Parts: sequence; structure tokens; C-alpha cells
Amino acid sequence: MKTISEYKDQALEALSGNWITGAVATLIYLLIVGGIPSICSLSIGGDSDSLSAGDALGNVVTILLWPMIFGYTILFLNVFRRNNPRVEGLFDGFKNYGKVLGTTLLVYIYQLLWCLLLIIPGIIKGYSYSMTFYVMKDNPSLAYNDAIEESMRLMQGHKMQLFLLDLSMIGWLILSFLTLGIGFLFLAPYNQTAHAAFYQDLIAEANPNSFDDARDYEEPINKPDFEEVK
Repeated sequence: MKTISEYKDQALEALSGNWITGAVATLIYLLIVGGIPSICSLSIGGDSDSLSAGDALGNVVTILLWPMIFGYTILFLNVFRRNNPRVEGLFDGFKNYGKVLGTTLLVYIYQLLWCLLLIIPGIIKGYSYSMTFYVMKDNPSLAYNDAIEESMRLMQGHKMQLFLLDLSMIGWLILSFLTLGIGFLFLAPYNQTAHAAFYQDLIAEANPNSFDDARDYEEPINKPDFEEVK
């Protein structure tokens, strides 16, 4: 596995020429995922019962939009792989809506159940599940528990390193707040692309004969299936 600085350097290199795409995609993502549920919540106004109904509607819409999380994540995997990243890739999760939504729902349920026990185990499990969308992208036949279990297998022994990678972004996060959130349009692509670099290193470690360098992604390639977790 590479160092945190190397993942960040790889992300910066991959984002060269793609910063605008990443920033625009982030803005659209935030407007849709944050804006539409809020509008739905406010569309039902009036007394306290109406406000509760509005909140419930907003929550339902939020869940229905969860496949955009998949699209946003995979967009930056394509950035890292130099695989023609496009803003419209945000909506790729809707191409296989049921599978993506169902897997995302399972991830959130599992993490919530762990958080109900203790916050720290919930956070740890969140990192265990963090590669689920990448696994689904590279192995379309895997979904639901299979994709989640494969993510857990890949992250075994690597959760702390990914946590430290996220922790290293704290300074940029503070700067993003100081710029009234504008900086987040560039921090989010940076962090997502660094995560993609981390994932690429994980599968290179799991499959030593496969690719492990971003230069291998100038053209789309067929990626090996992971061994299914029994």
C-alpha cells in the first residue's frame, strides 16, 4: 500500500484538467441531493402535522435519490482511471436503480445498527463498507451483501489508513468553511479521487497480477472479478 501523501499526489495528478468537471458535478450533486428533498419538505406547510408530513416526504425523497451517491463516487473513479469522466455520470446509479438503491439501503441499515450500539464501532464499520460502490462498479454481478462483504474483505487491515487519509483533509475542510463553502466544490473531488486511488491500491494488493497504476486506464479495460466471499 502507498502512503497517504502518494494517494493525495495521485489524486491531484488525475484531477489535472478535470477540476471544472469535478466542481460542476459536486455542485449539481449537492443541489439535487440537498435541494430537492428540502423543496419537498417545504412544499407541505401549515400546522405541526403538515410540517411532520413534509419532513417525512423529504426523507423519502432523500432515500430515493441515494443512487446518486453511487454515481458521484464512480465519477471520480473514472477521473482517476482517465476513463472519460463526464458530469452526466452522476446519474449512472439510476441505470440499475433497484440493485444500487437496495445495496445502499443495506449499507445504511448495517451502519445504523452498529451506531446504535456505540458510535465508534459504527464509524469503523462505515470504513469497512466504504468500497462497496467501487466493488459494484467493477463487478456488476455482485450486489447487496456480496458487494458489502467484498468491501469488508478488501478493507481488512486498512481502515485506519483510510481514516488517516480523510483526517489529512481537515485543513482543507476548514479552509472550505472560510470560503463560505466554495472551497468544498474542489475539496470533495480531491477527497473522492484520493479514495479512488486508495481503492485501486487495494485491488492491486488483492490481485497482484492486475493493474495498480493510473497510467493503465487510458482506455477502458476488463477488470477481473473478485473471489466471492463465502
